[in-house]
Amino acid sequence: MMYKVMLCALFMAAGLAAVAQPPKGKATLNATYGAGATAAGAVDAAKLPTLLNNESAELPVKIKAQVLDVCPKKGCWMKLKVNDSTTAFVKMKNYAFFVPLDIKGKTIVLDGVAYQHTTSVDELQHYAKDAGKPQEAIDAITQPKREIRYTASGIRVVE
Repeated sequence: MMYKVMLCALFMAAGLAAVAQPPKGKATLNATYGAGATAAGAVDAAKLPTLLNNESAELPVKIKAQVLDVCPKKGCWMKLKVNDSTTAFVKMKNYAFFVPLDIKGKTIVLDGVAYQHTTSVDELQHYAKDAGKPQEAIDAITQPKREIRYTASGIRVVE
């Protein structure tokens, strides 16, 4: 009986480890993740601040943007360039898919929902830790941050 319990636990741990990994392979032109996306009808991410107009409501919108950063642990979040002073933070819908780590620097199209969000100090520190920031930088985060968030249901690499 103990053998069966241990074997079951081993399979569960292996399954969780497999789920928590970035996809194999590179983020090549036209590679898709999640539900995928087409480039048709995508709006430049620079228009997000105007489209959202500081509203807290969710806005279904397809955007095109450059990836500035990606979670180095498993590709579970990204930061996108909106303009020279603004970024958007992206999570994958229902944590259902991840992106390859080399997607950083690529231009992508995302299908999903944009919204304004106030991110807590704890969450900001968590993401800074994920990104491998030095402890001084993590400790310097002392204020919540109002930012553009995006929940992606599908992604396509376009450049």
